[in-house]
Amino acid sequence: MQHNEGDSVSAALRRRIHEAIAAAGGWIAFDRFMAMALYEPGLGYYSRDSRKFGTLPSSGSDFVTAPELSPLFGRALARQVAQALTAADSGAVWEFGAGSGALAAQLLESLGEAVKRYTIVELSGSLRERQRERLAAFGDRVCWVETLPGTLDGVLIGNEVLDAMPVQLLLFDGQVWFERGVAAHGDSFIWADRPTSLRPPVDGAFVPGTVTEIHPQARAFVATLAERLQRGAAFFIDYGFPEAEYYLPARHGGTLMCHRAHRADADPLVLVGEKDITAHVNFTGIALAGQDAGLDVIGYTTQAHFLMNCGLLEMLRGADLRSTANAQKLLTEHEMGELFKVIGLARGIALDPIGFARGDRTHTL
Repeated sequence: MQHNEGDSVSAALRRRIHEAIAAAGGWIAFDRFMAMALYEPGLGYYSRDSRKFGTLPSSGSDFVTAPELSPLFGRALARQVAQALTAADSGAVWEFGAGSGALAAQLLESLGEAVKRYTIVELSGSLRERQRERLAAFGDRVCWVETLPGTLDGVLIGNEVLDAMPVQLLLFDGQVWFERGVAAHGDSFIWADRPTSLRPPVDGAFVPGTVTEIHPQARAFVATLAERLQRGAAFFIDYGFPEAEYYLPARHGGTLMCHRAHRADADPLVLVGEKDITAHVNFTGIALAGQDAGLDVIGYTTQAHFLMNCGLLEMLRGADLRSTANAQKLLTEHEMGELFKVIGLARGIALDPIGFARGDRTHTL
C-alpha cells in the first residue's frame, strides 16, 4: 500500500469512528473504539492491506510473533498437538487468527498426515489472502472459515489471539469507578469517563487513578468455543497473568499497549488504524470461562516451560548460532519465556499433556 493510500484509509476510519461517536450521543465505550480501530471492514488495522508481522522494522512490519522468530516454536508445539490429536482420535486442527500463516506452515510440516483438515478462522480478508499464498503447497487440507460450525472436535490453537480482543477500560478515582470511553475533540479523539456499575473481578487495594481492563469479549469467545468443543483440546499462547497478579496495585496503569514499527506506546487514540492495540490476558478469567462451559483446565505454565517440555532444547542441538539465538528469545525470562503463558483446556478425552509436565502453574489461577 502506498503512503497516500494508507493516509486515506486512516482518514476514512477516523471519520467512521467520529460518526459512531456522534450517533451514540458523543461517547462510545473503549471496547467499541478498539474493535473499530482493529477490525472495521476494509479500514481497521487488521483489515487493511499492510504488513504486520516481521522480525525487523525495515521489513515494514510492526511486531514479531514467536512463529516468525523461530520455526522451532511450531515444531515444539506440534508435539503437544500430535499428542492431543491422538487422544481425541481426530485429524482436525483449528487455528484462530493465523496471522502470516507461519505457525500453520510449521504445524502442517511437522504433523504431516496426522492432520487431515487444518481450518483457519480468520476475520481479515487481507490476511486470509497472505495465508493462502503461504499455505498453497498444502492443498485442500487447509480451509478458511469466518464463522464456527455448531460443533467442533480436534485441537484448537490460538497464538496471540486473546490479547487482540477488545477490552473495556475502568478508572478508579479513589472513591468510585468510571468506565473510560472515547469522545470527539475536533478531528481528534479524547478520553471521556462515565460512572459505571462495572468492577474488576477482584476486590483489590486499588490506588486512586488506577486504570485497568476487564475482558468480557475474550471470556465470551472461550465460552463459545467451550460450548461447541465436543471432543478435543484447546491451547492458547499469549502474554498475561493470573488474576491475582493482573490486578496488583503496582499495575495501576493497566496493560493496554500499542505496537507500530517495532516500537511500543500506550496511546491508542493517535494513529488510529495504523498500529496494533493489545491488552494482556487475564488467564484466570479464561480458565473460569472454559470451566463454566464444561471444559477441564489441563495445564497452565510459562511459554519457556511449555516449549522445553515439548522438546525445544533437544531440537536446538546442532543448530547454528542465529537459530539458537532466535530460539533462546522464546525461552529467556526477559524476552518471551516468562511473560508469555500457555493454557490448555479439554473435553471428552484422556490426556496427560506433555507441555505441562514440569512447571505447571494451574494452582495460581
